[in-house]
Amino acid sequence: MRIIAGRYGGRSIRSVSGPGYRPATGKVRGAVFSMLEARGLAWPGARVADLFAGSGSLGLEALSRGADFALFVESAKAAAKAISDTLADLGVARGAAQVRAADVFTVLKERPARPFSAIFVDPPYGKDYLLPAVRQLMDSGWLAPGGFLLAEAEAGLDLDPDRVHPGLETTTDRLYGQTRIVLWLREDP
Repeated sequence: MRIIAGRYGGRSIRSVSGPGYRPATGKVRGAVFSMLEARGLAWPGARVADLFAGSGSLGLEALSRGADFALFVESAKAAAKAISDTLADLGVARGAAQVRAADVFTVLKERPARPFSAIFVDPPYGKDYLLPAVRQLMDSGWLAPGGFLLAEAEAGLDLDPDRVHPGLETTTDRLYGQTRIVLWLREDP
């Protein structure tokens, strides 16, 4: 798997294999970043969080396109190490990224020093983690006003807007085979 665009375009992303790992394909990543950029997200100055990061492909793509900072949260130690190794391979400056080998829900209980411009949430399929993670990150102040929250979930997941969070407006909801991509905008308070 490779980064598709930006300063690290074409460079390899390390990953681990095993049950539940399904790195975002180049097609899906391309679509995700097109959606965000079409809605006005400028990467320079952006802070991103990649939750349930897996290979970290979404956060790495954001860094490649110019994001100032990316936080990767992944509970599997081998996957977190692969992200750290990829960051080292790319020569990403220490202050530009942080990898936390920790449970996402434990991390989301903390209030961030500064909220994030974009948050990627890609939980394991069939675990019912998406909505609790979205609610917790919103309630803990993780997403900046005017920021984007992007979820990659299984196609059949019920994401009725009334069940997600009142501070989020759905801007995109698309299917890519078995994958559903939903993009929300945090409405200004």
